[in-house]
Amino acid sequence: MPTLILPETIAAYFASEHSPEALAHCFTAQAVMTDFGHTYTGINAIKALMAEASLKYSATTVPLTIEREDGLQLVRAKVSGNFPGSPTVLSYRFRLERGLIASLEVTA
Repeated sequence: MPTLILPETIAAYFASEHSPEALAHCFTAQAVMTDFGHTYTGINAIKALMAEASLKYSATTVPLTIEREDGLQLVRAKVSGNFPGSPTVLSYRFRLERGLIASLEVTA
């Protein structure tokens, strides 16, 4: 199976999933993240969400595919952790600006 090649910032996002401080360096200052219908704006809100999710779910994420969709990078990833329905495949829609994540939408 070929190795999945992700843009550097997206690879860093997945590699830092349990380190909110490291994740913060992947986003623009005014980034917007939508996670299952809840919207978080700015680095501090995103870091707080990621820290809470890391503690609560202990999830691990393995990117499976990447494609371009309407100017976005769409990554489908297998997510396993302490939540109902684990493991599952989620969709991550990244919009990059100047090498950083300007927006991210996570959906089932």
